[in-house]
Amino acid sequence: MINRFILSLLPLLRTMRTGTVLCLLLLAGNAAAQDTGERPSMDDDVTADDVAAALADLEEPMYTPFIELYLLEESKALRKEMMDTRAELIEKVVDKELSVADKTMSYATDTVTYFFYLIAGATSILVVIGWNSIRDMRNQLASVAEKRVNELVVEYEKRLKAIEEQLQQKSDIIHQNQAEIERTNEVHSLWLKASQETSQQNKIAAYDRILDLRPDDVEALSYKADAVLEMQEPLWAISLCRRALKLDPQNGHAHYQLACAYAEIGRWEDAVSTLEKAIDISEAYRDDASVDPSFEQLREHESFRTLVFPDQEENSTDA
Repeated sequence: MINRFILSLLPLLRTMRTGTVLCLLLLAGNAAAQDTGERPSMDDDVTADDVAAALADLEEPMYTPFIELYLLEESKALRKEMMDTRAELIEKVVDKELSVADKTMSYATDTVTYFFYLIAGATSILVVIGWNSIRDMRNQLASVAEKRVNELVVEYEKRLKAIEEQLQQKSDIIHQNQAEIERTNEVHSLWLKASQETSQQNKIAAYDRILDLRPDDVEALSYKADAVLEMQEPLWAISLCRRALKLDPQNGHAHYQLACAYAEIGRWEDAVSTLEKAIDISEAYRDDASVDPSFEQLREHESFRTLVFPDQEENSTDA
């Protein structure tokens, strides 16, 4: 009887949703139970033994193949409906995303458009307040930059020129120092050569070479005068000594050689006065004058003896 009732509901079940089907099945079960006179009480406790006994009393299956087929078709329809719902949901989500992307692109396009509008407006304002065009602005900037670059170029040229002048001066000083060192070395070698020469002519030649390198060398002039005196040329010696004293009035050796030259030509008073100047500069010339043959004729001269032999003059006065 239950199966017959369910089969009568199959055309209706095919057109209903799954929830409605389940409700109808429950109602059908209750109706069948009422027809058979089985009214289970809600207060009765159903035990496992009761369920086992009920199953043992069944004379036929609780469902037929038609019901099973129906349930399978409903499950298939439900799955298809869920797939359709999912596809519809995905389609709506995609449409929503496309809508958002479209709005974003529209916003970006509007922003760029407004930005260009702002640039155009700023350019228009510049034109209104005095600039004729962007080209004029660029030209003015180029002229200002060129002017500044020219100023920097001029300034750096001045600095480079000053540096070049300093380098040239230092280079000249270095060359001068090198030349002076070479001259000094050559002069030293000539002095050494003159000191080792025994011939007065060779000594004079060495002194002349020194004077070629250093025309104002007072020592070379005075020693040349000494060599000239050895050659019995007092007038030449006087000329050399005067030249040396003109360069250095406090040169003791030049005074001494001049005194010797004066003594050689018989100018006694000039010889004594010049020798006194030499002794005032250095006491060593007193001892040199006491044994120098140039003053041989002055040894009996009172002023010479007083100057060269002061101790002997004091002893003779005391006696």
